[in-house]
Amino acid sequence: MAVSVGGTSEYNSEINVTPMVDVMLVLLIIFMIVTPLLQQGVSVNLPRDVVSAEEDGDIAKDTSVIVAIPDNSNFYIGKDQYPLSELGDVIKRRMEGKTPDKRIVYIKSGIDVDYGRVVSAIDTIRKQDIDKVGLVADRKKGTEKAN
Repeated sequence: MAVSVGGTSEYNSEINVTPMVDVMLVLLIIFMIVTPLLQQGVSVNLPRDVVSAEEDGDIAKDTSVIVAIPDNSNFYIGKDQYPLSELGDVIKRRMEGKTPDKRIVYIKSGIDVDYGRVVSAIDTIRKQDIDKVGLVADRKKGTEKAN
């Protein structure tokens, strides 16, 4: 005589969703924490775009050279800080091997940066035989990309 204690001896074919939901919530939290850390370069308070210009897709590429000027005394390429005197040499090294149509340097300048500092950065870039300089601005609130 066999006594069944604690339930039936049949197999349960239903999916237990609770562990799956727990794993998904943990993954969601991990992605929410890690995503802001993946931001490239230095954060700069950019001026707003007054005229809706066409956005250049090359800005987001890893191979593009972006000079960030968050204030009047600092120049960054990526997360590395350089003085204005070394900026030209660094840009020249990064542009080696690129075709002339791909030799573009983008400048992200903060709102409070003097115009003269931006012009001196552009002058330094132009001395490296780079003719294309792009200025990066934030989109105005409410302005959407025209399709």
